[in-house]
Amino acid sequence: MSNALDELKTRLGELQDIRGTQGVLGWDMETNMPPKGAGIRGNQMSTLARMSHEMMTDKRVGELLNTLKDDQSLSKTDKALVREALRDYEKSVKIPVDLVQEMAKATSEAHHVWINARRDKKFADFVPVLSKIVDLNRRMADCWGYTDSPYDALLDEYEPGLTTAQVDPLFAKLKTHIVPLLQAIQNSPQKPDTAFMSRQYPTEDQLAFSRRVLEDMGFDFDRGRLDLSVHPFTSGAGIDDVRLTTRVHENDVFSALSSSMHEGGHGMYEQGIDHALERTPLGSGTSLGIHESQSRLWENQIGRGKLFWQHFYPQLQGVFKQQLQDVSLSQFYAAINNVKSSFIRVEADEVTYNLHIMLRYEIEKAVIEGSLAVAEIPQAWNEKVQSYLGITPPDDGQGCLQDVHWSHGSFGYFPTYTLGNLYSAQFYAQAKQEISGLEDKIAAGELLPLRNWLNEKIHFVGRSETADEIVNRVCGGPLDASHFVDYLTQKYSEVYALKAGAVG
Repeated sequence: MSNALDELKTRLGELQDIRGTQGVLGWDMETNMPPKGAGIRGNQMSTLARMSHEMMTDKRVGELLNTLKDDQSLSKTDKALVREALRDYEKSVKIPVDLVQEMAKATSEAHHVWINARRDKKFADFVPVLSKIVDLNRRMADCWGYTDSPYDALLDEYEPGLTTAQVDPLFAKLKTHIVPLLQAIQNSPQKPDTAFMSRQYPTEDQLAFSRRVLEDMGFDFDRGRLDLSVHPFTSGAGIDDVRLTTRVHENDVFSALSSSMHEGGHGMYEQGIDHALERTPLGSGTSLGIHESQSRLWENQIGRGKLFWQHFYPQLQGVFKQQLQDVSLSQFYAAINNVKSSFIRVEADEVTYNLHIMLRYEIEKAVIEGSLAVAEIPQAWNEKVQSYLGITPPDDGQGCLQDVHWSHGSFGYFPTYTLGNLYSAQFYAQAKQEISGLEDKIAAGELLPLRNWLNEKIHFVGRSETADEIVNRVCGGPLDASHFVDYLTQKYSEVYALKAGAVG
C-alpha cells in the first residue's frame, strides 16, 4: 500500500501548494493590492479555485482513498490523513466546478464592494453582491445535503459535525448566565474611568509595542509578519509563512494590541503544527472553534488579565509617557475590562461579546433558510442590537457592514467564535493545573511556558485529531461551558465589586 500512500501524498502536496498560493493572494488583496486590481484578482482566484477543485476531485484521488481507507497497517497519522482527505474529497465531489469558480470570483469582487459600502455606510450598495453570495451558499448547502437546515451544511465547513440543533440550546443556556451578569454590572455603582483610553496614541508606537508583545508571546517573525488591514485576519502559505494583520485606532490605546494578540494566537497555532504534516490536509488547525480558542485565550485570559499587565503596563507607560503618566495599573486594568454595550464586535468586552455572535448567527440562519431577505438585514440587525445590547447603530458602517466575513462567503463561521471562548477558558484552566507557577510566570512577563504547553497539547497535532479528541485528551472530558461561565463571573464580580449572590 506504500505506493498508493506515496502517490496520494504527492497529489495532496501539490493541492496544498495551490491553496497556499490562494492564501497569499488573499492576504495581498486585503493589504497591498490597488483597488482597481479587484477584477484581475477575481479571475486569478477563480482559476486557482477551479484548479484546486479539479485536483481534489480527480477520480484517481478517489481510487487512492478507497484503497487506503480500510488499511490497518497505516500509522495513526496516515490513518488521520486518509480520514480527513476522504472527508474533503467526498464534500468536494458534490460541488460542480462552475459553482466553485462562481464563488471564488464573486467573493474576490465582493471584498472591495464591501470596503466601499462600509466606508460610505450604505448597505444598499452591498446588497447585489451579497445576494449572489447568499444564493451561492444555498446552492452549496443543497449540494452537500442536510437533514434539518441548510445552515447545518455551512456550519459543518468550519466546525465539523456541528448543527443548529446543538447551537440553539447552547446559546440559549449561555444567555441565562450572561444576561444576569450584564444586568448586575450595569446596576453596579462602580464605573471604570475610560477617558484616558481615547487620548492620542500614534500608530507607529502602537504597532511597535504590539510587535514586541507578539515576540514575547512566541510568534516567530522569521516565519511570519504583521501588517495593517481594514479587518484583522491571519493568512499565509503554510507553517513557515504565517501572516497576521491588525488595525490601529489612534484614539484607542488597546485596540491594536488586542487584535494583534488575537491574531497572534491564530498565528502561533499555525506555526506550532508539526512540520511533518506540512503539504498535507493535516497541516492546519482542526476546526475554527479550536482555532478561535487560541486567539481568544491570548486576547482575553492573557491580554485582558491583571497578571499580564503587572509586567507589561510599565513598558506601555514607557512608550506613551505623556498619555499614561497619570494612569495607575488598577485604573488601566479596570478600563480595558470595562463592560459597556457597543456597536463593534471586535472591540466588544468579554461579557457582551457572545451576544454579538448570537445576533449574527440568528440573522445568518434566517437569511440562508430564506425567512429573511438580504435587503432586510439592516432592520433585523438594528432590532436585535437594540434587544440584546440596548443600543441602536447610528449607521450601517457601525452595524451590519462591520464584519468582513460575508464578503468572503463565510456563512456558518460566526458560531465558532463562541465555541472558541468556551474552549479557551477550559484550556486555560487546564494549563494552570499542569504548568507549575504559571500565573507567577505570566506576572513576570514569561509567556513562553504557556505557548509551549499549547504547542505540545494542541498545535502540534494539526488536523490529525478532531476537536472532540483534542479537548478530551487535553482536559480529560468534553467541552464544558461552566469553565467560561465561572471565569466571567469571578473576574467581573471583582472588577465591578459585585456582592455575593448579585449574579442570578
